[in-house]
Amino acid sequence: MIAEKSHTAQNIIEKISSSASKVGFIDNSTLTKALMYLENTGIPTHKNEDYKYCNMDAILKKEFRNVEQKFISPTDINQYKLQDTVTLVVVNGTYSETLSDKIILKGLHIAALSNLDANAKKLISSSTNVETDAFIALNTVFSSNGFHLKVEKGTALRIPIHILYIASSESEAIVNTRNLIELEENSEALIIEEQIVIGKGKVFTNYLSEKFVAQNAKLNCTLFQNEGAQGFSVNTNQVKVERSAHYDNTTVTLSGQLVRNNHNVVLSGENSEAHLNGLFSSKGTQLVDNHTLMDHQVPHCESNELYKGIINDKSTGVFNGKIFVRKDAQKTNAYQSSKNILLSDDATINTKPQLEIYADDVKCSHGTSTGKIDESAMFYLNARGIGKESARKLLLGSFALEVINKIEVDSLREKITQLFENEI
Repeated sequence: MIAEKSHTAQNIIEKISSSASKVGFIDNSTLTKALMYLENTGIPTHKNEDYKYCNMDAILKKEFRNVEQKFISPTDINQYKLQDTVTLVVVNGTYSETLSDKIILKGLHIAALSNLDANAKKLISSSTNVETDAFIALNTVFSSNGFHLKVEKGTALRIPIHILYIASSESEAIVNTRNLIELEENSEALIIEEQIVIGKGKVFTNYLSEKFVAQNAKLNCTLFQNEGAQGFSVNTNQVKVERSAHYDNTTVTLSGQLVRNNHNVVLSGENSEAHLNGLFSSKGTQLVDNHTLMDHQVPHCESNELYKGIINDKSTGVFNGKIFVRKDAQKTNAYQSSKNILLSDDATINTKPQLEIYADDVKCSHGTSTGKIDESAMFYLNARGIGKESARKLLLGSFALEVINKIEVDSLREKITQLFENEI
């Protein structure tokens, strides 16, 4: 089995090595470890417990090559801009200062990863272990020139930052998108990350983000995925939350042929909080796979998770969430909920909430539910003159609203609401 997996990994390495740029912002020792792990372990198949429902090896046996940079005009960007935000653009993994808004906000610093000074470069890969996941290793070896976003100590950004990741190719291609988001002490930021695929070719995006939320800082993020039938992606968020800091994230997946989200949060400082919310809608033969890990390392921390899925046709949804409470993490409060609606007899949902607790003075719970549209509610609405299709949309919209309302930016919330209504 290992030989089979290694063959796929080796094939990828050969395909993209010749045209990939040399990564100059990751030290050689880390690069070597990542490459060796990738070669020895390979790309996960369904025999790997963490990728049980998501056979990435089969996907990557396709002829994905390193993507060539494509010309994207400001006109291409304009249609995606959001009102009352500033836009930062990343094309095929590379930060484009030309296409981005001229951002002049006191306390905000944005730079390409290749332009970082020695101290900033030390943060890269500091929250990840390249020997734990093939996609972290793959990104580390072949990372594109992403960006570093830093909010200075004591700065509260009042304008949301909209980061637009555009993947575009005329043939099957692979993109290794990477970023580093750093909030220093007592700072605040509201960030929107939006992933889209344009062009005729299928694109596999391997996204890796390291987020550092320092003491008393507050980071609010929304990840919006609308990759269409051309999009395949693995998205890894590695988040470190320090003392009395606050991290919120809402992930909304509206489309993508295969979307795998790994959200790993470490609560490393006392009195810190993290809240993860998710909403996905799948149809056709799409697969949306959400994995979360909430690692409580110290006492007096709190976490909440709410994920909702609407699965139609022959599509598949997955939620696998783990709450990990370490021995010293007394007085932990941690809650997790997964709720799903199946719209078709051929649709599938696999949900697996997990608790692993080594402390004895904690409050932790998890729950999951899956069902069809409430027929009694449908009957009630039909009896009051609301047609079947309108009633269906009303009930699904109501189901999704609990997550959509977590989005703080009005223009994004309205956009997602409209797109969601069209999808269902």
